[in-house]
Amino acid sequence: MVKPLTFKGDKPKKRKHRDPDSEKTPKTRKTDAPDVAETDDNPPDDQSWVSADTPSDIAGPVVLVLPSDEPTCVASDAIGKVYASALENLIEGDPGTAEPHDVRQVWVATRVAGTESFSFKGHHGKYLSCDSHGLFSASAAAVSHYESFLAIPSPDIPGTFSLQTRGGDAESFLCVKESAKATGGVEIRGDASAISFETTVRIRMQARFKPRLRVAKENKAYEKISRKELEGIVGRKLEEDEVRRLRRARREGNFHEEVLDVKVKGKHDKFA
Repeated sequence: MVKPLTFKGDKPKKRKHRDPDSEKTPKTRKTDAPDVAETDDNPPDDQSWVSADTPSDIAGPVVLVLPSDEPTCVASDAIGKVYASALENLIEGDPGTAEPHDVRQVWVATRVAGTESFSFKGHHGKYLSCDSHGLFSASAAAVSHYESFLAIPSPDIPGTFSLQTRGGDAESFLCVKESAKATGGVEIRGDASAISFETTVRIRMQARFKPRLRVAKENKAYEKISRKELEGIVGRKLEEDEVRRLRRARREGNFHEEVLDVKVKGKHDKFA
């Protein structure tokens, strides 16, 4: 099932109940949101945005935040024009808290098979591309080396990256050039010859796709267990101190050993 992205301020849409006796099938509405499948690994409940810390974090819907004076990000319109789009969802103007307010600001990051590079698919189904002259577009229907970008962690600013174009084959990087002549004052180029502040990009992503956060969430869910579940595992009613003991063991990683001890204690008590 494909789930459209939601943004801050969007009102939840009410679902209409369909008469089960009706033969009419409700019409489905098309969406321009990037295709991101809901799976067991990608639960739909967490819609918060966080920053990628390492290249291995990058996956799913992302926002490529640019190092411009006014917070902007890489965006694309329906015909594939790439431009710098102003960010509105910020906390105290901090680009490290940026969230998208427009689907045109969102790209779906995917690792290019057999490489360390990434492709970025726009809302219209086309890929971000940088040609040999450093010009960006988003009209490619397939991924080649022009649509591949190597994310190199910044040596000076933690949590930022320099996106090397053409999958790392070329010594050129995505950068910004600010001037009054450029549209909106910010021009996106792909011809920077060295890593600098102008090439540092912050990659914001949905928390549910970040591996470490997903594992931490799964661990937290695992640690939660009811008294009824514990009694079902042990096979008898438990005292309050036994419940606390087993819950602590579940957090600390020695749950099975403690369950065995509690079971043995229960047998001794029964035949005492």
